Formats: sequence, C-alpha cells, structure tokens
Amino acid sequence: MKGVLLVNLGSPNSTDPKDVKKYLDEFLMDQRVIDVPFWLRSFIVRGIILNTRPKKSAAAYKKIWWDEGSPLIVLSERLQAKVQDKTDIPVGLAMRYGNPSIKSGLQELYDKGVRDLLLVPLYPQFAMATTETIVVLAEELRNEFFSDMKITDVPAFYNKPEYIKALSNSIKDYLSDKEYDHIMFSYHGVPERHIRKSDVTKSHCKIDGSCCNTPSKAHEFCYRHQCFQTTKNVMNELGLEEDKVTTTFQSRLGVDPWLQPYTDRTLVNKAEKDGVKKLAIVTPAFVSDCLETLEEIAMEGKEEFLEAGGEEFHTVPCINDNDEWVAVLAKWINEFKES
Repeated sequence: MKGVLLVNLGSPNSTDPKDVKKYLDEFLMDQRVIDVPFWLRSFIVRGIILNTRPKKSAAAYKKIWWDEGSPLIVLSERLQAKVQDKTDIPVGLAMRYGNPSIKSGLQELYDKGVRDLLLVPLYPQFAMATTETIVVLAEELRNEFFSDMKITDVPAFYNKPEYIKALSNSIKDYLSDKEYDHIMFSYHGVPERHIRKSDVTKSHCKIDGSCCNTPSKAHEFCYRHQCFQTTKNVMNELGLEEDKVTTTFQSRLGVDPWLQPYTDRTLVNKAEKDGVKKLAIVTPAFVSDCLETLEEIAMEGKEEFLEAGGEEFHTVPCINDNDEWVAVLAKWINEFKES
C-alpha cells in the first residue's frame, strides 16, 4: 500500500521557555544544522545558547502564537487536510524537530498498511539543514523500525514550473492591491561552509558571484544556486524588472561567514541609501509561515525598514495551504500513486 508523509521544520509544543529549550536542543544539536564535532556542538548549544536563548525565543514565539497553537503546525495541518481531500492514499504529517515526530508519522502510516512511502520534505530548495537531515533521519528510522518499507523522497522542487507558477500567483494575488517600488526575496541563511560541503564536485562552489550562474552538477544540491534560481524563476513568471528585485539571506548565527547579502542590513540600506519607500518582501525558503517569517521579517524587518526611512512594508505570506499549491502537491502524490 502506498502513502505519503509531509515533513516540515517543527515548533516548540508551547511558548513556555522549557518547551522552547527542549525544541532548540533537538534542533541545534542536529549535526547537519551546527556541523562541528559533537563535543564542540554540545559546548556551543548546551553550554552557551541554551542558557540564554530560550527565554528570548519564547518571547518571540509569544508574539506570533495563535489560539490554535504554533502557526507552522496549524498551517501544516491545514495543508495536510486539503491534500488528503485530493487523494485516496493516506497522507501523514511530521516535523523534523518536535511533534509530531518523523518516527510517529512513519509509525502511523505503517500501522495503516503503508509499505511504499513518498517522503515530501516541505522545502523548495535543498540544504544540509533542511531536506538532507529529513531524508537521512527517515532512512535511519526505516532501517531500525520499518525495514520492509520503501521510501522515495521528493527532491528540491525550486525549479518545477508548477511550483513556481503557484508561488508566483500567490505573490501576485497578495500584492494586487498594494503599492511597492521594490521586492525583496529573503531566504533562510546557512553558513557558507554548508554550500561547499554539499558540492558533489568538490570544486565548483566558490561563492564568488559567478559559480551559481555556471552550469554544474553541483547545482542539484547547492542551496545558494537554488535560492537565486527561485528568484529568477519568479521574476520571469511575473515579468519583474531586475533592478526592482533583490535576493537576501536571514537568520545567521555565530561568527562564521554566512550567505550574503544579509536581509537586515539590506533592508536598512534600501531605505537609507537607495531611497526605497515602499517595499514588499517574500520568503520562498519556507512553505509555511513560521517564527522566521511572522516575527523576524514581518515584525523586526518592518521595524528596521521603517526606522531607516521606509514608509510601507508588505510581507507576502508563504504559500501555506493555498489551493493552487495544494493542487500541485496532490498532482505529485497522485503521479506517485499511479507509478
């Protein structure tokens, strides 16, 4: 029997600092998120970060928490329900960190008789800390607990025309009655070393401004290339002018170099130096709105832009449970069902 498991990032169970601390521990102790030796990762996370960050993060979560719970979880559940309505094979939902876990998601489907699974990491672009960690954990769990289950994973879909069309239409619909003179595409940041580690050629990725535009096998697993390509794809679909669009990266951590340009600094520069007054911002690294989009961008980013002299700031929602996106997912699932 065939089935599907949608997997998103995850969220704390509540805004209580204890729950946030537990979530951050699982998240930041992932060797594909902070990719240093265990002893050093443990020192950084458990010796430093978890002694200070949970209270601050809990306060941030409180700003965006819904009555129904975590926005990311609620939106993921809505997506799951809509997709399930469009297919007759079981569609499960799991989170890489927190609950419901990938193990529980696999178990629920296994108990229903699923032995041929389509794993759908809900990330348009490939990255060590997103798609790869989901696929690797699912395979480890399969080997240990579900050895007779076959798992097929959906690769990065940043370049699939049907996804780009759904994303572009959601942006166009949201901005149809709003004025803006510049549009920013802000992607979740990762350390530059992650890009080099994911380079299957071991030589292509230089992060020098040209490698992402030079055809290479490395692009299949290059987060940086896939982010810039996502922006280009949407620009082409919507007919956006190149000088009216900027691609940036947010949410850096630590002192190592991360992908640039940085979103927060660019927001200020756009207002102060470039004279941008009305800005729209899109976050295409995320399928579902979450802390990074609802608090870091829609609240902190807006404040930074307005304080720097901007006048209007429009945060375009993620595609969430958008009907066209639901139809795209259902199409991929039903193709898998018929294969």
